Amino acid sequence: MARRLSSVELDFAESAPVRLTFTTRLAAAPGPVYRALAEEVADTPLWFPSVAAARPLDGGAGREVSLRGGVFFRETIMARDPGARYAYRIDETNAPCVKALLEDWRLRPASSGTAVRWTMAGEGPALFRLAMRAAGPGIGHSFKGAMRKLDRHLAGTRTP
Repeated sequence: MARRLSSVELDFAESAPVRLTFTTRLAAAPGPVYRALAEEVADTPLWFPSVAAARPLDGGAGREVSLRGGVFFRETIMARDPGARYAYRIDETNAPCVKALLEDWRLRPASSGTAVRWTMAGEGPALFRLAMRAAGPGIGHSFKGAMRKLDRHLAGTRTP
């Protein structure tokens, strides 16, 4: 059953009770990485294996994402800064215990591609906080694998 979450703002990425932050480098430039994250939403399952389906909503102002295993999210895009930042708030989900969630992707040029920082910021009761912290290593592993797949995906779709 879907539930509405608390409506948080961008600063929640820095102030949430639980923050998981992961970083990596990609060979691709920030522009293509941003396009893959923010504009080519339906292609997300091609490079992020935990995502079963994704589609833009409301002319790109939101997204709907289904994870493998049945969890889904309806999201509002909070920040669009091409090549630099993409953030969204989860407004509705069937995930238990969560009170608020926001994900913030930061991109910056690196010497040979893009430095990517992904923050999952959340709030919920003690059980949620404990589960998020315990899941951190697995979420980080999933992130790193997805970023490797994204880099390969972008290398195969880049035009000269």
